[in-house]
Amino acid sequence: MNRRVFAKQTALGSMGLALTPQFTLSQTTFKDFVSKRPPKKERLFTSKAIEEVIKKVKKQLKDPELAWLFENCFPNTLDTTVFYKEEKGRSLSHIITGDINAMWLRDSTCQVWPYVPFANKDEKLRKMIVGLINWQADCVLVDPYANAFKKDKSEVSQWKDDLTDMKDELHERKWEINSLLFVIRLAYKYWKTTGDTAPFDANWENAMKLIYQTLLEQQRFDNLGPYTFMRETTQANEVIANNGYGRPTRKIGMIHATHRQDDACVFPFYVPDNLMAVVELKHLAEMFKTILNNTTYAERCLKVADQIDSAIKEYAIIEHKVFGKMYAFEVDGFGSQLLLEESTIPNLMSLPYIEACDINDPVYQNTRKWLLSEWNPKFVKGKFTEGNGSTHYFEPPKRIWPLSTISRALTTDDKEEIMFCVEQIKRSNAGTGFIHESYLPDHPEDFTRPWFSWVNTYFGEMILILLEKYPKLLS
Repeated sequence: MNRRVFAKQTALGSMGLALTPQFTLSQTTFKDFVSKRPPKKERLFTSKAIEEVIKKVKKQLKDPELAWLFENCFPNTLDTTVFYKEEKGRSLSHIITGDINAMWLRDSTCQVWPYVPFANKDEKLRKMIVGLINWQADCVLVDPYANAFKKDKSEVSQWKDDLTDMKDELHERKWEINSLLFVIRLAYKYWKTTGDTAPFDANWENAMKLIYQTLLEQQRFDNLGPYTFMRETTQANEVIANNGYGRPTRKIGMIHATHRQDDACVFPFYVPDNLMAVVELKHLAEMFKTILNNTTYAERCLKVADQIDSAIKEYAIIEHKVFGKMYAFEVDGFGSQLLLEESTIPNLMSLPYIEACDINDPVYQNTRKWLLSEWNPKFVKGKFTEGNGSTHYFEPPKRIWPLSTISRALTTDDKEEIMFCVEQIKRSNAGTGFIHESYLPDHPEDFTRPWFSWVNTYFGEMILILLEKYPKLLS
């Protein structure tokens, strides 16, 4: 790979992207790339199908460091985070994030997502995914407003004293719309991949009805709904306005949230989650109708999806003085808007990845240009590196999040931009063999979270997608 960096012209000038031959970050100094995976006897879960994928892809990748990273990262969720069991013939999978011993609904779906296409080739893997579908349904029935759950009720959460309805099963109770959307996303993908409808029993149907009911409640047409959240803290990103309900809104059909990606919303209509809701409510409607023969709930889901879609088009697409029509990050329905970016999924960068729009959609393309410019307060540019940061850590210092760089690579057809992203992600491992949550620009050795499984498997997914879409690009 050429050691080049994406040099961007300012938004006030040409919006074209250009590559320049500057560089570089430190080179890997060792010659032999030794596997960083746990010994076989210490791996929590194994899959013959995934091991075959690793062997195949390592042969395809001619860059030895990239092949080494794929070998370490792609199976990281299976190796280190899956706790699988069977109770009364029912599969159950609890999947922790890595160095946080709890299961996020969002993260757990994303962690197993790249494995779903191989479910038909490995019965053991298929049952593990079914186990997660089952566990997620159980979690929703415990509390549809919670984002993270314990493996065992006896564990003590550091957030047990939060001023909200904390139940014994909960690790944390932040209301993020996408927590429920990712539950739908996994079930739909599994069904479309395998054709198997066995997991979608009465328990699962009740969980899906509760998801619908919760999303309906948070449109807040009639009242504020049952959820509030307060926390004793000195951190501004943990504080929810108006006694835990969030700032005032016009009731326009979009879904209210108090949080997005762990942080408090400024305005309650988080646009990426609402765009994702349109997609997943349509998926849920299809499952209600086709699998469960429940046309009533199918029609209800489609009605809410249409309400959200109409509201987004009217209130969440704004006119920027430089970039034209683009998506806002958060809005309130009164005309207030926040222009920002988050690094995890869904965010503005990842909209085509979550199927919320086409990659060539003009509004998305304008949004993407804004995202990769100095107009975006979370765009981080170093001497040799650039990328999007997160609201989750306040500057200084500003950090680059590889999750966002991966999403960038997956939402462009520009091969030079793709290779630029791949190179930056590769170098961000800093010789550890794994991808991390975030790192300082030009100093990848200064990173957060050495064990963050989601970004590792997302990296593996990116490699698989790129090899399929551009077979010669990485070889």
